[in-house]
Amino acid sequence: MRKGDQLTVEIIDVKFPNKPYGFFENRKVYPKSNCIPGQIVTGIIKRLKKDKIEIGNIEVIKKAENQTEPECIHFEMCGGCTYQHLSYNDQLALKEGQIRKLFSDNHIDSGNFTGIVPSSHQFGYRNKMELTFGNAEKDGPLTLGLHKRGSFYDIITISECKLMDEDFNKITNFTIEFFKKENLNFYHKMKHEGFLRNLVIRKGEFTGELLINLITTSQLDYDITEWKNGILNLKLSKKIIGLLWTINDNISDMVNSEREEILYGEKDFHEKLLGYDFKISPYSFFQTNSSGAELLYSKVLEFLPDTENKVIFDLFSGTGTIGQIIAKNAGYVYGIELIEEAVEKANENAGLNNIKNCKFIAGDVFKKVEELREEGIKPDIIILDPPRPGVGQKALEKILEFDMNDIIYVSCNPRTFIQDMEILMNAGFKISKSTAVDMFPNTPHVESVALLTKKDSLKS
Repeated sequence: MRKGDQLTVEIIDVKFPNKPYGFFENRKVYPKSNCIPGQIVTGIIKRLKKDKIEIGNIEVIKKAENQTEPECIHFEMCGGCTYQHLSYNDQLALKEGQIRKLFSDNHIDSGNFTGIVPSSHQFGYRNKMELTFGNAEKDGPLTLGLHKRGSFYDIITISECKLMDEDFNKITNFTIEFFKKENLNFYHKMKHEGFLRNLVIRKGEFTGELLINLITTSQLDYDITEWKNGILNLKLSKKIIGLLWTINDNISDMVNSEREEILYGEKDFHEKLLGYDFKISPYSFFQTNSSGAELLYSKVLEFLPDTENKVIFDLFSGTGTIGQIIAKNAGYVYGIELIEEAVEKANENAGLNNIKNCKFIAGDVFKKVEELREEGIKPDIIILDPPRPGVGQKALEKILEFDMNDIIYVSCNPRTFIQDMEILMNAGFKISKSTAVDMFPNTPHVESVALLTKKDSLKS
């Protein structure tokens, strides 16, 4: 057996995040494809090691017994979804199994693990879509959508995306057809040439507001009026609250604003979560599934110990959603977040919700925690909601110096969640309760929530 040979394997399981595998001669075989347990696939050996084999050019020669037909016409090509060929109940079972396995493989007691909370919507739940202009093949026609599965460069137009609602699809379809007629070029990442970059659509699921942002370079003097008028004349179920044109000449793929023009309406939009109002700027992070966020934050509230007259640190607080929601029954909440714009919005939203026992601070979490200590401010409870890389050893060591008894940990990445759990458990904490929340149906992503309590406090 050598590189380039064909290999057939049955998929046994899927390791988080989306790493399907089977076995051949006691070696794990990883196919580079969205495979599910029970499928038999064949592929070409791409990498060959003593303990594992990677295969590509995958063809499914036998479907899994529980495999279903995906609802989205783009599923086979698009990289946006992973598990649409499983029923939603089977998706939940797969994700819950992955979480349980991460706990058991790392010898971590999950406490009272209550399983996975399903999303209220399997489709149409995305309140933000960041779409990219490009092409699906070299020198091909203009496209607007998501990356082709397994590709860093090719973009396919998603005219009927099932993760988006009908308004998003209408806006996307109008925009791509309009600019194709205009014969405008997209921004080439390698050449740093071109005009059209991104289309970002955001909505308030519970407010019915839409914010649309077209991102281009400054490489063309272009009159955007006709596109603007076309968008405003679309028959949509929600209300366009703002229409923006952002100029971004940065070589990074990230949507950055070097300057912007409000073509219509306002720059911000609004959302409601659990009865609280949130004003959200075009570039602010906000959970991409509003009804799912309510489920997630409800679990945080459920797991919280008694907060009356307690000081709570909400670390990696973002736009302050968790901090504000928990402030009602707390003594005082301090939120710390690196991104200044998010902190400005968090404090603005606290005022909007008439919350007076909550303060959000901009800066490095590691440094700001130390400053609070120097001011003599000590937390009774800490809430951690870090980005995908997790909190990390150094920051956790600094946080643990506060000697509090309770930590709520909210994670969007189960792997770094487990890494941080090991550090916290070595420091004398025990998981009392834990759960998973499916914020992102049809994808491999899942949120986790855990209440950790210091072992000494459990005895007293």
